[in-house]
Amino acid sequence: MSQDLYINSTRELQQLCVRLQQHDWLTLDTEFIREKTYRPRLCLIQVANPEVVACIDPLAIDDLTPLLDILYDPKLTKVLHAARQDLEIFFELRGHLPQPIFDTQIAATLLGQGDQIGYAALVMDELGIALDKGHARTDWCQRPLDAAQLLYAADDVRHLREVYLRQYQRLETMGRLTWLEEDFNTLTDPQLYRNPPELAWQRIKGTNRLRGVQLAVLQQLAAWREERARQLDKPRRWIVGDDQLLDMSRLMPLDITQLDRLRGLEEGTKRRYAEEWFKVISEANQMPRERWPVVQEGPRLESSQEPIVDALMALLREYCDEAQVTPAAVASRRDLERLVLGDSEIPLLHGWRAAIAGEKLNAFLRGETAIAVNQGRLVMTSFK
Repeated sequence: MSQDLYINSTRELQQLCVRLQQHDWLTLDTEFIREKTYRPRLCLIQVANPEVVACIDPLAIDDLTPLLDILYDPKLTKVLHAARQDLEIFFELRGHLPQPIFDTQIAATLLGQGDQIGYAALVMDELGIALDKGHARTDWCQRPLDAAQLLYAADDVRHLREVYLRQYQRLETMGRLTWLEEDFNTLTDPQLYRNPPELAWQRIKGTNRLRGVQLAVLQQLAAWREERARQLDKPRRWIVGDDQLLDMSRLMPLDITQLDRLRGLEEGTKRRYAEEWFKVISEANQMPRERWPVVQEGPRLESSQEPIVDALMALLREYCDEAQVTPAAVASRRDLERLVLGDSEIPLLHGWRAAIAGEKLNAFLRGETAIAVNQGRLVMTSFK
């Protein structure tokens, strides 16, 4: 029977870390808030192994180094569910990611449990346990945390232990454990968590409405906003919204009269940042043409290629049914369009997705196989 702990002192943390080292895996989760900041604010860390469940209070402990040393130990597997946001926290803390990891949400796709299944749904599916959702909107920065809040947080790692062990055993039996390595390695690639200011414009929707120097202006304004938000530790939208950046990039105002024509800009925001915007816009206008960014628009399908994509979609469903995997977890229609257009960099052609469907779909495109119907199902006939 495991023990539940609330850790809010350095001495207790050091004692916990000794216990965490006794096994080669632990489950991990975090609670954080980011509604009012640029960086997520870490409020609670939950860990568990077969003998202990602990909620660690980073607001009460100045130095988390003993715990971080455990989490970054390459001999210890960190088990998380939907790991990306939690990993972002640790990237902010140390500038790199803990490894190795095991993500139970990704594992669920290979076990026929659905694409991007939530933790509560997975616990119900695996263990038949209904989790309390009453504290989903808790402000985790508030102290003290009551017993119900701590129980809710602890359950996020408590039941994850049994889920992990069951998933691991089934994946091992099916010969699919190694299929997950590429997905897990992608999750721990630092490039996934870096936000270089010069690329911030690419995350703004609506760039296809801009052309030429307008895109250069957007690139520079978005970079300015990224740096300002980081400096002030405020959400980007609190500095200035996406729509306003697009409008400024389209109209390129250089004085207050022109700026006043834009909708949605608060007077306080204009007074605070107008001169900075004018400077950024002016400098972007002077950039040489060869430095202007461009919106990459890939090649489009010809009408004769649409039926080929339809055929690939049908085959994808068959292969995924056979493997008991959700088709959406393997490839989207856009992925199949890119396959028809000759793109070899899509995830479908790598790792476990290639093993389930990608290699077979490529063989069909090369003319090595054909579709037939046998007893009411699509089957592939090989010409080799």
